[in-house]
Amino acid sequence: MKKVLGTIVAVVVLMACGSGEEKKEATATAGTETKAVAAPKPLSENPDYQKGLALIAGSDCLTCHKTSEKLIGPAYKDVAAKYEATESNIKMLASKVIKGGTGVWGAIPMTPHPQIKEEDAEAMVKYVLLLKK
Repeated sequence: MKKVLGTIVAVVVLMACGSGEEKKEATATAGTETKAVAAPKPLSENPDYQKGLALIAGSDCLTCHKTSEKLIGPAYKDVAAKYEATESNIKMLASKVIKGGTGVWGAIPMTPHPQIKEEDAEAMVKYVLLLKK
């Protein structure tokens, strides 16, 4: 009985301590690890996000669009998924906000918004494109 108990204790001690190889390996790889990258700031702290959201909230955009689901026009997240946030796309989409358009998202035309300044339309588009999944 003493031999069985002694064997069990020895096995448990060896398992608890390990052979030391894992510790050596962990120490060896620890020196090659890169430092963790700081977490990105929340989207709501992005100035393009804040400005675009404020402009959209003060306009009639939400009559036809929602952030995550189609209403009359496409959801903002669907627009963000379709277009890359390039300068040329931002200008093209801002032009569509101002001049209106049809055919890209179906037969229902987008109402023109000639009262919106180009700079503001671009800020609105930047906000929408930040919603990319």
